[in-house]
This record gives sequence, C-alpha cells and structure tokens, in this order.
Amino acid sequence: MKDRDGGRVPDRPWRSICIPVLVVVFCLLSFYMGVIYSTERDNVLKLFDSPNLSVGVGCTQSSGPQGASLSENFTFSSCDPSFQDYTPCTDPKRWRRYDRKRLSFRERHCPSVSERKECLVPPPEGYKIPLQWPESRDQCWYRNVPYEWINKVKAGQHWLKKEGDKFIFPGGGTMFPNGVGEYLDAMEELIPGMKDGSVRTAIDTGCGVASWGGSLLDRGILTMSLAPRDNHEAQVQFALERGIPAILGILSTQRLPYPSGAFDMAHCSRCLIPWAEFSGVLLMEVDRILRPGGFWVLSGPPVNYQTHWRGWNTTIEAEKANLDAIQKLLSGMCYKLYKMEGDLAVWQKPIDNTCYDARDSSVYPPKCDDSIEPDSAWYVPMRPCVVTESTVKEIAVDNIPRWPKRLTTIPYRFRSLARKDGVSFSQDTRTWQKRLLHYKSLLPALGTRRLRNVMDMNTAYGGLAAAMIGDPVWVMNVVSSYAPNTLPIVFDRGLIGTNSDWCEAFSTYPRTYDLLHLDGLFTAESHRCEMKLVLLEMDRILRPLGYGVLRDTQFFLEKALKIAEGMRWKCKMHATEKGKASPDRILICQKSFWTLQQTGETN
Repeated sequence: MKDRDGGRVPDRPWRSICIPVLVVVFCLLSFYMGVIYSTERDNVLKLFDSPNLSVGVGCTQSSGPQGASLSENFTFSSCDPSFQDYTPCTDPKRWRRYDRKRLSFRERHCPSVSERKECLVPPPEGYKIPLQWPESRDQCWYRNVPYEWINKVKAGQHWLKKEGDKFIFPGGGTMFPNGVGEYLDAMEELIPGMKDGSVRTAIDTGCGVASWGGSLLDRGILTMSLAPRDNHEAQVQFALERGIPAILGILSTQRLPYPSGAFDMAHCSRCLIPWAEFSGVLLMEVDRILRPGGFWVLSGPPVNYQTHWRGWNTTIEAEKANLDAIQKLLSGMCYKLYKMEGDLAVWQKPIDNTCYDARDSSVYPPKCDDSIEPDSAWYVPMRPCVVTESTVKEIAVDNIPRWPKRLTTIPYRFRSLARKDGVSFSQDTRTWQKRLLHYKSLLPALGTRRLRNVMDMNTAYGGLAAAMIGDPVWVMNVVSSYAPNTLPIVFDRGLIGTNSDWCEAFSTYPRTYDLLHLDGLFTAESHRCEMKLVLLEMDRILRPLGYGVLRDTQFFLEKALKIAEGMRWKCKMHATEKGKASPDRILICQKSFWTLQQTGETN
C-alpha cells in the first residue's frame, strides 16, 4: 500500500494476525452454538429430573443441583390444614393485591413459580369418599363441604339444608322456591328447542349450588355452572361434590375461557350481574359465547318487577329503568324478545349478520374489528363491541344437528380448526373407542358409578368424552391455551370444556375430580411447564382414591412415576392398546386416602 506521497506504507503486524483470529473466533462461536442446539432437548428434559428447578412460562431458572437421575426420590409434606380448600389462582388471601374494579380481584391471579405451594393439600377433618351418582345429586357429606354459613342463609330459599351428617339439596332456588322441576317445565314451554335436542349446551352464570344444571342432565342438556370463588358460599365446590359440571369463573374484565358460539343457551336466575352497566360489556361477552340463534334466559331482577320490586329492596322506577336499559342494549345487538311470561324473559340471538350489516353506524354497541380473534379467550380483555364474526349461520342452533346426532357428525368448524396432523374426524373417533376399551381392561372402575367427574386434561376434539358418552360420567375437556384451539369443535359436538394452561393451577377446588386423563401432555408442554408442579396440581384436584390415567412416552412416565410415589400415589405401568412396540406407555395411578391425623402432620 502507498501513502499520499507515493511511498509505501510498511505492513503492520496486527493485520497479519487479524484474519486468523477472526476465523478462530468464528469457529469457537459456531461450536458453542452447535452445542446449545444439539443439547437443547437434553436440557429441557433435565427440568423433570430435579425437584429444585423452577420453571416459568417461556423461561427456566435453575435453583438446585443439575443432573438429577431417575433414581432420585421425591417426598412431599402435607400443607397446613388452612389450605384444605386452596385455589391458587383465586386465593382470597391474595385478593387485596388486586383492583376491585368490576370485582376483577376475583378473576384469575396466579402466584409466581416461587410462590407455588409444593405440598399435598389435606382433606378436611371427617372427610368421607363422596356418595355415588345419582344419589350425590340430592345429598352430600357435610364434612366434605363444611360450610355452615350457606346453610343458615340459604335454607329458606331451599338451596340446601343440613340433616344429620349430610347436606340435602331439595332442588329449590331463589327464583324457583317450588322446585327446579316446575321452573324448567315453564322454561320448556317458552323454548321448545329444549325438548327436541336443539338446545344441548348451556351456561349458568351465578349458579348457586347448580340445581338448575343438575336437573337439566335428565333432559339431555349439559350445563357449565359458573360462579366465582368466595369466602363462604363455595357454590362451585357444592356443585362438583354433587357430580354436576361446574368451574370457578366470573364475568368481570377478562373474557370467559370459552370460544365464540359455544353455548346454545345462557341462563341467569337472580345472579345480580349488572348487565346494563359498564357499557353493557358483560352482556356482550355472553353474546360472544352464545351460539347464533341461541337463547339468553333471565329471571329475577328486573324481570316482572311489577310484582317483586318490594322484595328486592328497590323502587319500581329503578327496576323499570334497568329493564328498559337491558332491552335497549339487546335491541342494539340485534336480539329479539323471544318470549316473556311470569318471572321468565327469553331473548334470541340472530342467526347471521344480516341485522348487523343493515344497522346504522351510530347504533350502539359497535361491531368489533378484526384485531382480536373471536375464539381467543385466555387472559383476553373484554371489549364493548359485538363479535359479529361469531355469527355464522352454519353453526346456528336450528342448523347444527340435534343431539345426539351432533356428537358423531363432523362439525362445521372441524374443516378450519382441525389439527394439521392428517387425522380425520372418523379416525379420531375410532381411535378413542379402542383406547377406552383398553383403559377399561386395565382399570375396572371405568364405566361404573365409582367414577363421576372426569377431566381430559389436553384433548383435541373431545374423543375420550365422546367414547364415554354411555358411561355415568361427565367430562371436562381441557384444551391448552398454547395448543391449536380446537375447543369450538368440542362444543359443536355437544360436549363442554374450557381453555387452561397447565403451567398454572386449574379453576376448581381441591378434591373435585374422580379421574384425570392426559395424553402426551408432558411431551407437548415440557418446554414450559415443570412436571412436578403439574402433578402436584393433579393431586390437589383429584379426590382421595381417585385415578390418574397418564399416557405419554416411557421416558416421561418413568419420571412421573417417581414424583407420583412421592405424592403417596400407587401406580403401575402398562403397554398401550398397540402393544410394547409403541413408544408410548400408560401409567395408571390411584391417589391414596390419608388424613393429617393418620400421618401425624397436624401442623
């Protein structure tokens, strides 16, 4: 190289070594990245080896020794007796941390991984194995749900009454003191579709002790009973103790964990939800999850205010204004007053977008834009607008097959929402029929009255629930919030379920399910959720002497077995229906029945 005067510039030593150094650095970096990517699977799997690893959503953090092996033993102590009704994500002890606007403190607020309790939730003193279905619908052991407060306050409304060592459920309610049967008879006269299979799925907001949903089971209607966690009433706990489908939840600021167009009917009987307040957003959320052509049923304030206003501690003017506001809001949402008679009022949702498209742009509420998927429902804020995309006439109440044909007909939404695994609807149906037969050969309790409340923890299309339709059970179908959202298909089959995330606690009380089933959950969620915490959550919600049926690869199930033994479960590994040639195995476990008095852990 020459300088400006034409002379040659002497070579500098660093230039002679620059390129070799860069090459070496590049090679080292490539080697380092290769090690990371080639060992990524091993690092993920190590999460399940150590009980001292904390795993959060999307990240991992080591807090203990690495390289734990299958020979490591797990031991879990009992939680304090005050945790006997512990609901981690709706814990009243943590409510003061959160906003009280629209009761949002009662929504899901899950503890961080470092705050999770790694102990076994004990049953209350005097707990007994629940009564079997259908006796359980009418009575339960008092010591299993020992809430004297609700007995004193609601006995006059015939919700329940204490007799000896049991709670008795007469089938009454605030708006049906003469019994839920008479109430449903009147409702069927207003909605004929309740008799012919057109109405199959329902949601009861503010369900009390779920007598409405429990009685509808005899009429072929499957109801999701919904109520928030509270300090005294334990409505959802009573419902599940009775063997009636129920889940913790509240209409507040977040969408309910259901897809659009899920339910054929929504019901509110003196649920005291302020439908016309907050710009009507709570009623718009009910509209989102209601199927086109579906029915919204309201009884109690302000319906028939002319007769009841004095008993409601209000004024006739206030109740009239409330009813007028609700009717105006529903009119703007294109609902039609179907029928109003006595204490019942029924509105019907439109079956398509014709009315919405013809509305003036100034009409309230507006149509939602395309920014939020109508079926997205996990920690998604409510918005004061109408989700018109959910109004598809092909899934309308009058167009979808009637029950029970609905169960085996390929759902309309299967075409667009099916998983991209090449498995057809009919193949999935046959697969689960074969699997259930194999499960029953391994677990004789399946198909008997010993099991009532069943959860399929990571379903695709509700195949297990469909196969069990002839058994004396109901199934909560759970679709992971991180998996393809196939929950609309589940509802289109006339089944019920919810979105959830198994890195967090489920929205239920302890000891509420007889059988938990999972299929490949650990394989699918190993990058996010710690197996130990998932299994501890299963132990929390499983009843004593209840069963877990775990289907996954042998690698994961061997690790699950070690943890399950630490939770005092009794387990046995089996081959699948395909035999030992399949890489999958089935681990069947039974939770033991222990008490603090037996273990000596009185704390």
